[in-house]
Amino acid sequence: MKLFGDLTIENNRLIIGGCDAKELADQYGTPLYVFDVARAEATARSYEEILKEEYPDHTVCFASKAFCCKGVYKMLAKLGLGADVVSGGELYTALAGGMPPERIYFHGNNKTEAEIKYAIESGVECFVVDSELEAELISKHAKKPQNVLVRVNPGVEAHTHRFIQTTTPDSKFGFSVADGTAEEFIHGLIGRKNIAFKGIACHIGSQIFEREAFEIAIDKMTELVIRLNSVGIDVERLDLGGGFGIRYVDGDAPLAPQEYMRNSARTLKAAVKEKGIKPPRLIVEPGRSIVGEAGITLYTVGAIKTIKNIKTYAAVDGGMFDNPRVSLYDAQYTAVVADRAEAERDSEYSIAGKCCESGDILLSDVKLPRLKSGDVLAVLSTGAYHYSMASNYNRNAVPPVVAVKDGKSDYLVKPQSYADMARNDCMPSLLEDGKK
Repeated sequence: MKLFGDLTIENNRLIIGGCDAKELADQYGTPLYVFDVARAEATARSYEEILKEEYPDHTVCFASKAFCCKGVYKMLAKLGLGADVVSGGELYTALAGGMPPERIYFHGNNKTEAEIKYAIESGVECFVVDSELEAELISKHAKKPQNVLVRVNPGVEAHTHRFIQTTTPDSKFGFSVADGTAEEFIHGLIGRKNIAFKGIACHIGSQIFEREAFEIAIDKMTELVIRLNSVGIDVERLDLGGGFGIRYVDGDAPLAPQEYMRNSARTLKAAVKEKGIKPPRLIVEPGRSIVGEAGITLYTVGAIKTIKNIKTYAAVDGGMFDNPRVSLYDAQYTAVVADRAEAERDSEYSIAGKCCESGDILLSDVKLPRLKSGDVLAVLSTGAYHYSMASNYNRNAVPPVVAVKDGKSDYLVKPQSYADMARNDCMPSLLEDGKK
């Protein structure tokens, strides 16, 4: 039996990357993030391959916020991808993982002065500027012209959760195209000391399934290019961001990465030809679509509690500390019992996390085989925005990440100990009562 992604079921057991999920749980413990390296590599490679065919002048930057660890950058750098980072920590990790600085684009709406200095000293390829203050700080610290793009808000409202729409009129990101603020800011950059304006960037949201939103964004962005060209401002690069959706539950119907890219590349080529502008370098920033379906999270079922005539809760050893997306976005998931993956789903459960929050529910009213304490529950499509958003809430450890490929497994991120969680705690003398 084939599940979405590259997950398979053999003899009623869930297999990921050639490894038995239940055996992984037994070996490494739970909760456990499992990352299918071959699945992520194949998706990343598909972006490069289709763009080499459709739009050779391009850069694919991995959106680090989806899953940031050294091993992921090592994997993607070998495939020729770059990285989009939004903090000094992401930049440090990318460099430590072997990502060449000349392939790194530094995003973010409020980069600190220390982050800007660090990025300049590290030799990042480009800043995606999102404020007047940022432009001033780059100009202050750069020793030579620093490449910059300007993030603009084209006003495209993609069909996604309101908290992950980033180009609605009321957004903290970018300069508005509609009210002329973007053009005014770009005009002011030209000639500024140590600033080399290279182009414009946008990002219209996340978990988008339809082509039309990207087509509208390309139309609005190329119209801005025309207006900038008309006053002598060259636009060498056009960054369309990411936002490509993946499958979490059966009702989700995302396009394949190749389809998103083919459509955007052809739409941009047609717009360039029709509007008579110089073809810009196309930059795209997939994140979730590369790593999302490559990940699963394994939990062990603990207490099972039935409230008569209402519902049955099955509690697991994880929760909102390893997956805050349910609480943040009402995210939905598919779950499988690891060693009874084809068993009849004849019982209904709400899967509760272990945090001291009533809202710590990972799945609500889902059909599963009858559960018992000790079962290993696999939640699918958790490779993006899970490890990267995890916390130590209630002093729970952030789960380790195990990479799997060709039936082999090893740590991508080691487990946290209690000592790790308390390592930076201090006992300052001011806590003393003064008595001897």
